[in-house]
Amino acid sequence: MTVKRKRVSAEFKAKVAPEAVRGERTINELASRQEVHPGQIGQWKKQLLERAPGLLGDGRVKRGPEDRTAQL
Repeated sequence: MTVKRKRVSAEFKAKVAPEAVRGERTINELASRQEVHPGQIGQWKKQLLERAPGLLGDGRVKRGPEDRTAQL
């Protein structure tokens, strides 16, 4: 017997991951409610936390003192 994998959209992940970050419910509760594996929600949460600074940044890079002297 084969099991067909469930595909979830980016919108669905974007809805579930912040719920996991907020911590109002446990990951197991969210997984049961959304009908996905708890490990998946954990991965989405980790990805959100790792990528959020880059998504919310303005793209500018801070330079240290050694970078400024190299330009002169």
